[in-house]
Amino acid sequence: MWTVRAAEAGKHVLCEKPLAINAAYAMAAVEAARRHDVFLMEAYMYRFHPRTRRLAELVAEGAIGVVSQIQASFAFSSAGTSGRLFDPALGGGGILDVGGYPVSMARLLAGATVGTPFANPVEVTGAAHVGTTGVDEWAIATLRFAHGLMAQVATGVRLAAEHTVKVYGSEGFLEVPDPWVPSPDEPARILVSRVGEQPREIVVAAAAQYALEADAVADHLAARQAPQLTWADSLGNAAALDSWRAAIGLTLPADQPTGPAHGRSLRRRPDHRMRYGWIGGLDQPVSRLVMGVDNQPDLGYASVMFDDFVEQGGNTFDTAWLYGGGRLEELFGQWLRGRGNRDELVIIGKGAHTPHCDPASIGRQLAQSLARLGTDHVDLYLMHRDNLEVPVGEFVEAMDEQRAAGRVRAYGVSNWTPARFDEAAAYASDHGLVGLSGLSNHFSLAEAYAVPWDGCEHVTDPRSWRWLRDRQVALLPWSSQAAVSSPAGRGPLTGPTKSSYAAITAKPILAGWRAPKNWPLTSASPPPRSPWRMCCTSRSRLFRSSGRGRWPKPTARCALSTWNSATIK
Repeated sequence: MWTVRAAEAGKHVLCEKPLAINAAYAMAAVEAARRHDVFLMEAYMYRFHPRTRRLAELVAEGAIGVVSQIQASFAFSSAGTSGRLFDPALGGGGILDVGGYPVSMARLLAGATVGTPFANPVEVTGAAHVGTTGVDEWAIATLRFAHGLMAQVATGVRLAAEHTVKVYGSEGFLEVPDPWVPSPDEPARILVSRVGEQPREIVVAAAAQYALEADAVADHLAARQAPQLTWADSLGNAAALDSWRAAIGLTLPADQPTGPAHGRSLRRRPDHRMRYGWIGGLDQPVSRLVMGVDNQPDLGYASVMFDDFVEQGGNTFDTAWLYGGGRLEELFGQWLRGRGNRDELVIIGKGAHTPHCDPASIGRQLAQSLARLGTDHVDLYLMHRDNLEVPVGEFVEAMDEQRAAGRVRAYGVSNWTPARFDEAAAYASDHGLVGLSGLSNHFSLAEAYAVPWDGCEHVTDPRSWRWLRDRQVALLPWSSQAAVSSPAGRGPLTGPTKSSYAAITAKPILAGWRAPKNWPLTSASPPPRSPWRMCCTSRSRLFRSSGRGRWPKPTARCALSTWNSATIK
């Protein structure tokens, strides 16, 4: 909280380790520093000692061959069971007090083996003794990295253990005595043992690492972060510590946040730049950017994301019965109850996804979603898929039944063709029903020739553009940033040179957008003109509606290749 508030006040911050109790709050701290343009660094002072730099160099140079194992420990024995070290609310326990040191060192050296500033583990397993106050009194963990390296780390606040770092390779090993707080008045040592050779000692001149840390802050104020310990490095360390705690089943009060990271009540910032539009059937405006409730791993992460979205003017959230097997709706419901702001928001709910795309599943799944969310209605309900074997009227009747019962305020469809949408609209008109209020299909500036998932539909072709314009349909596009149609993942298009076009388009990963006419759209030249403006964001939706509201101004974080945003008229 205080790191965020200091950044809000325009103060540069050197924050005592760990940067935050968990990765979610660390993310909030970094975002506050970025938004308010201040320096921020986590204070792991050992990173600034020249011995640490020399150790990473030895590993990178192959001084002991191929490194396969790292061992690091930092622990101490504290008397009593009171005070900060034993208070869960204050992040007590070994992992958060000094466990970050061996984890940080392991990540630093793992990165050195592959030529990067750090590496993040792909798996963390562990064990611990949790004391009567609810904190880990001693703990161990194994970190597995993508390139096969393993690290064993140990920590504790009631454990007298050796402070050491050992690095094992195919041709020998390195040992660093007293790696965390070496004497500022005596030379520091690295012991080198190679197979078939006499052990030798590398001596590094005495250094005052706290002073060097302070110098690094001064030297890199203009850059807002120091290369010895970047924001990305701190975020990776926080995530690893979260994984360690998860491995031992330790949850702290901060992992169940009841308010924003800055400690104040949640409210929209007066200087926000969000724009709004209107969707038929809803009695409040809808933010042009819509937050997707579809990828948040835990309540802490979700809370930081959702709180920030609301403070920047966002009021619309998109979720679905399918997402996370229901877990994501439950997370969102927890957040709603903690903030007490249900009536200030527009909730888009989706259901009836294949293979449950039938009229009966609409009401059944909606009831489950409402229970998870802890609300009696969603503002806009969308069918997640279409089923051409079911007459369109049955779907319209089923959705209108939920509207009449007050469980939805308006309804629409996702991944329906324009022809099927028109058929549904005609049925509603003929039978005196309210009808569809919106469509959620893929839309981007590039014309799609394939879609990422079975059953998806896009409206990226000129004919669909004309249909949208003529019908004035409220569009809530998913994947509005042009994305590859690969099961392995999605990402923005990049503009190839003419010579590389053939090679790039030969890859199946770009099958959805590999038509030559799409590639000029990745240049810096102005795009064709059309009545649609799209803001590109990987985690949000953007909608175009008739009626009141205008499009948001371009922002630095909305980008398709070299554009900030694009207008087609």
